[in-house]
Amino acid sequence: MSKKPWDGRFSEKTDRTVESFTSSIAFDRRLYLYDIEGSIAHCRMLAEQSIITQEDASQIIEGLGRIARDIERGEFELDESFEDIHMNIEARLTAEIGKVAQKLHTARSRNDQVVLDVRMYLRDEVTRILEGLTGLCQVLVDLAESHVDVIMPGYTHLQPAQPVLFSHHLMAYYEMFKRDRARFKGTLQRINVMPLGSAALAGTTYPIDVEHTAKLLAFPEVSANSLDAVSSRDFIMEFLATASICMVHMSRLSEELVLWSSAEFGFVEIPDAFATGSSIMPQKKNPDVPELVRGKAGRVFGNLIALLTVMKGLPLSYNRDMQEDKEPLFDTVDTLKGCIDVYAKLLPQLQVNRTAMQEAASKGYLNATDMADYLVTKGTAFRDAHHCVGEVVRYAMDQNKELQALSLNELKKFSQAFEKDVFEILTIEQVINRRVSAGGTAKKNVVAAIKEAKKTLKVEAAENEPDEGKENTPS
Repeated sequence: MSKKPWDGRFSEKTDRTVESFTSSIAFDRRLYLYDIEGSIAHCRMLAEQSIITQEDASQIIEGLGRIARDIERGEFELDESFEDIHMNIEARLTAEIGKVAQKLHTARSRNDQVVLDVRMYLRDEVTRILEGLTGLCQVLVDLAESHVDVIMPGYTHLQPAQPVLFSHHLMAYYEMFKRDRARFKGTLQRINVMPLGSAALAGTTYPIDVEHTAKLLAFPEVSANSLDAVSSRDFIMEFLATASICMVHMSRLSEELVLWSSAEFGFVEIPDAFATGSSIMPQKKNPDVPELVRGKAGRVFGNLIALLTVMKGLPLSYNRDMQEDKEPLFDTVDTLKGCIDVYAKLLPQLQVNRTAMQEAASKGYLNATDMADYLVTKGTAFRDAHHCVGEVVRYAMDQNKELQALSLNELKKFSQAFEKDVFEILTIEQVINRRVSAGGTAKKNVVAAIKEAKKTLKVEAAENEPDEGKENTPS
């Protein structure tokens, strides 16, 4: 059983059951690089402030660099009795360089150390998520551009309502993911705050230079209150909330892909490489990828609720309950990135059935609103026009005809305002292209939206370019 940092206070060794119960090494091991980077920066600051000697700092930094490389090579054996990645690294450092390693923890606590690691980890992961969302948005825009003339039914209440361009429908998801990107950018600002120097909860008596440490770790801001720094997890909760909203959009897209790929719709076909079959029914092709994405949305929502529940009754400052923040965080990061990645690969290969979409949009009286609008242009009040066209639709249904198939004489039975020019505005192309209001489905609007999106994405892609010369492993 390993010696604990707090053994001086205790008369009994920690029970092995407690060691296992309190251990987080099984999941927080992924923080190792951030823990080492943070420790190196802290060590450099301690030496700069003459809190430890430069010689001691050099030994510590060299030792940490070796440990990082050992972990990368799989040559670092983790010990559950040390509870977490932080204590595992410190124990290994002590074994390698001796008691000088124990100076590293001067002027810090595991409380500010762990929240530093999580902030650094999440900062990188949100950056990757932003890159992924930019790529997914590009896929949607490309798909819209290549199908800019395809017409489909638009729905309300899952009932055919009015025809829209398929490209317009895709661009609706572009707008959703664009907002998700904006939310993640805002979340990133609040993640990118350095807590190191807050120590256990009250700060430290050592003459530390937190601004220097922040600069070494590329933090633009330092936490303003030590109690808040170690006890708040709202930056994680905000990330989980933002991820949940993003997964709502993923799930809605998934639902439509499931519906559209069904035999009843037949609007799209999911590529074979992204579908599965049945173990008993040879004819089946199942949309498992969209269904799994739809299902994983609930998992991400659950992670948000879990952390909200953990945090809601905790007094200041740190409480061990907060160890429960990492598993929902890590799971959400992995889940969201996986969903973004699989859709960025699936959507470009989606097979679109233009004929089925157009046929579905050409029946079911989806041009009824346009007929009512026509009567308004002839001087009829909209409510009267609405009632009149409702009667026309009922008559057309009895005759098993679409509105454009009715004769002028038939229409005049309902209103003398109808003239032969009414048929010009009832064609599906006119129904689409006359909707030129801001954000409407007219082709010229959609083409302009695609053009603007491509310009925006070009800027975002440039923002996502990695900084040259950035090292991944500390030395």
